[in-house]
Amino acid sequence: MKVLESEKSVGVEVFFTPFGGIGGKLRTIPKDFTVKEISSYPSKTKDGRFTIAEVTSTNWETNLLVRELSNRLHVSRNRVGFGGTKDKRAKTTRLMSFDGISIENLSRMKIKDVDIENIYYSNRSVKIGGLIGNRFEIVVRNLENGIEPKRIKDIYSYVVEAGGFPNFYGIQRFGVIRPITHVVGKFIVKDEFEKAVMSYIGNPVKGEDEESYSVRSELEETRDFPKALKSYPIHLGFEKAILNKLVTDSEDFIGALKELPRNLLTMFVYAYQSFLFNRILSERIKQGFPLNEAVVGDVVLPIRKNIVEETGIPIRRNNVKKVNKQILRGKAAVSGILFGSDTVFSDGEIGEIEHRVIDKEKIDPRDFIIPDIPRISSKGSRRPIVAHAKNFDFKLVDNELTGNRSALVLKFELSKGCYATSLLREFMKTNDIKNY
Repeated sequence: MKVLESEKSVGVEVFFTPFGGIGGKLRTIPKDFTVKEISSYPSKTKDGRFTIAEVTSTNWETNLLVRELSNRLHVSRNRVGFGGTKDKRAKTTRLMSFDGISIENLSRMKIKDVDIENIYYSNRSVKIGGLIGNRFEIVVRNLENGIEPKRIKDIYSYVVEAGGFPNFYGIQRFGVIRPITHVVGKFIVKDEFEKAVMSYIGNPVKGEDEESYSVRSELEETRDFPKALKSYPIHLGFEKAILNKLVTDSEDFIGALKELPRNLLTMFVYAYQSFLFNRILSERIKQGFPLNEAVVGDVVLPIRKNIVEETGIPIRRNNVKKVNKQILRGKAAVSGILFGSDTVFSDGEIGEIEHRVIDKEKIDPRDFIIPDIPRISSKGSRRPIVAHAKNFDFKLVDNELTGNRSALVLKFELSKGCYATSLLREFMKTNDIKNY
């Protein structure tokens, strides 16, 4: 089965399992993709500084949800804390914190398709990266005819025997409809800020809504920022913030980028690092190296109390057997490079793969030191190349929406930072990215 061109554009170039897919479509309706965070809840206090709540939203992108909450509460978005970003086309339950907001004010707030529950005070906030993992319940509809449970069991058994599935960054990391965040990030690290801005606010991509495609196309042709500011629809709020700055100074592309929330700006750089990680992992799989077993030259990350440590262990001939025993026990994981200013490459054949991918991009570690926007500079790190699905269960059911073909209901848990679609693509092997 050939990998989609849209997946190749974000560095995902291979399937891991050797079986044919079941086809199907995700997110026919938002509740088909349900995610609940597995979080460490801040302890309750009688009159703490922070108000903690479970926020369930349907069809809300994380940054837009945070902006709406902060606007309704009349506070800076920096006073709204959350553990991780989530897909828009989903029903998502996440833990959030609100600095200096009373339980009464929070409980009175009404937002369409948003429920705020289990509210209490704490002296500790919720922060990015603080969650433990995510619990998924996903419905895949419109399966290929004749799909039997054995196909699903075969694919999952292969994943289990291999020690997990490739820990690719999913297409959502880059934008499902407009997979361009890594492109913006690449221009930022290369100090090509005008190209970064125009890749974000212009750059029409087939598949987005007709109005957005039209206004982006016109801006690409005219570079008329005042006209674009008036014509861009309200849902392109971040683009309008950039345009508003460019109306004031049409050459201040750095200042225009600074109009964006810090987490979104950082996401551009992280997305480019994610693209490079995907490319390197794809090459590793193509060349037949294992995922859940270290080879000489690898860098392995220890895992203690379910937390992946940052300091890696270089694998030599004298420690490879010992470390692989730890990997089998779930106490360590083979890692891939997230390229940055303080990057440490692997050695041996794995290091050669890393160097080839990086050299092809013509980038240098120092590129990730960004003097014009220092807060989004990145030292880089390493990330496990394999992910594990826990408490996996599935069933085939009738598709109540259409009455034809069956649907697959999947339940499983993933560690934080792992993408459900990176597992689902091994089952579906769809021929249309819109199905994801």
